[in-house]
Amino acid sequence: MKKLGLSLIAAAAFLISANNVQAQTMEAEDTVGIEQEQQNDNYQKIEVMALPQAVKVAVMKDFEGATAEEAWVKTNVEGKKVYKIAIN
Repeated sequence: MKKLGLSLIAAAAFLISANNVQAQTMEAEDTVGIEQEQQNDNYQKIEVMALPQAVKVAVMKDFEGATAEEAWVKTNVEGKKVYKIAIN
C-alpha cells in the first residue's frame, strides 16, 4: 500500500514539473516572436532618455513600477511620431 501511495505522489510531482517546463518553453517562444516583429516594422532605435516627457510620464502612470529598457520611433503616414517601448 505504501508503494502505491508513493507511486501516486511521484507521478503527480512528475506531471506538475512537466507542465512548468512546457509553460517556460512557450513563454520563451513568445518573446522571440515579439523581438522579430520589432525588427521588421521600420522603427528606428532611440535612447530611452530621448523619449518626450509626455511619453515618459504616460509609461510611469500606466505601468507603475516599470522601467523602459529600449525605445523605437517611426513617423506614420500622417506625419506623427509613433513610439514603441520595451518595458521591464
